[in-house]
Amino acid sequence: MEAYAQLREGWSRVHDVAVDAESLLNLHGFEHTASHSKRVAEEAARLAIRFDVEPLGARTAGYLHDISAVFPNHHRIAIAEKLGIEILPEEYVFPMIIHQKISKAMACDLFSIQDEAVLNAIECHTTLKAQPSRMDLVLFVADKIEWDQTGTPPYLHALLSALDKSLEHAALVYLTYLWEQREKLRVVHPWLIEAYRYLCQTIHV
Repeated sequence: MEAYAQLREGWSRVHDVAVDAESLLNLHGFEHTASHSKRVAEEAARLAIRFDVEPLGARTAGYLHDISAVFPNHHRIAIAEKLGIEILPEEYVFPMIIHQKISKAMACDLFSIQDEAVLNAIECHTTLKAQPSRMDLVLFVADKIEWDQTGTPPYLHALLSALDKSLEHAALVYLTYLWEQREKLRVVHPWLIEAYRYLCQTIHV
């Protein structure tokens, strides 16, 4: 596929998701993302076992959730258009956020992932969405525990405590953290709004 032509130059697949994801990210200079993705994969597998979700799928989703980091922000809208991805107004304003959708496409197209639960979790790992699946929640929460910034996440203690109640409670901790500072955000993605409202209603906050 034309959108991936340059990405594939110099990349040899061994058909092991962990190895292939790391090699592609490293090839394009994204060692930090490769390290983050490995940590998310390991955390997602742990959470999956804890909450009776399929751990291999969770691990796969973790390795591939940020695979679209290989595309710079200023190229992401054009790439999404080439891939036939629906682009929301908020994603035009803040292209970083469409990386979750591009990662889903790459997981399918480049890594031959066909498990819809895995693909759908990758697609909403940044924003979540209303009526999330258990796999969606596992990847979302794992990504927030093993965030890709320096230092300790300001919400981490509350999120880890909320896991003693449920994945939904933990996800809502992070969504509430964002919601309370939404005026400072470049955009508030509609999926995030829907996820926040859904979880608020579901767990009666």
